Amino acid sequence: MSNTPMAANPLTRAVLEIDEYASGLGWDQPARLFALVDTARLRVQEPALAAQLGLADEQATTTGLTPIEQDEIPAGKPLDEFLATIAWPDAVVGCALTVERLMLPPSAEASVPSGLSEKKLAAWVAAHPDRQEVRMTVAVLRDGTRDSAVRLREKDAATEVLTGSGLVPGLAEALSATFAD
Repeated sequence: MSNTPMAANPLTRAVLEIDEYASGLGWDQPARLFALVDTARLRVQEPALAAQLGLADEQATTTGLTPIEQDEIPAGKPLDEFLATIAWPDAVVGCALTVERLMLPPSAEASVPSGLSEKKLAAWVAAHPDRQEVRMTVAVLRDGTRDSAVRLREKDAATEVLTGSGLVPGLAEALSATFAD
């Protein structure tokens, strides 16, 4: 049984389940991509896979989304370029990505030097005394619904995870684009 807190909707539950899974792997992990499938549909259409995932014994009336981790994201390829290559089959109702990044508080925005290359900006952020290591889990559905969870490394506890639909809008847009025709 998962330790994931109950959430109001299936997408939030899926985001928190993925966050819990990533948390169990520890920090300094590569980005991970997940397909989100309708759990009830999975039980009916793919009973062997549902059994392998431990879903066969759950109540058939349970609604929800099942995250299925995809192949590893190629190292060295920019995330936006990789996401642009993805096309999902119809059975996939959504997708999610978990990724670790360094973030600065809004108060640091004014002190960012202008004209830095992407590599130099990353080095500047990494050296900034107010930087925070975060793990972001962002999920989107085909219909545009989105949710996300953000976990700070310094507050690495399930009770400290922030959730909300607008926490990581750029990444949510990039994931939504994987469903564009």
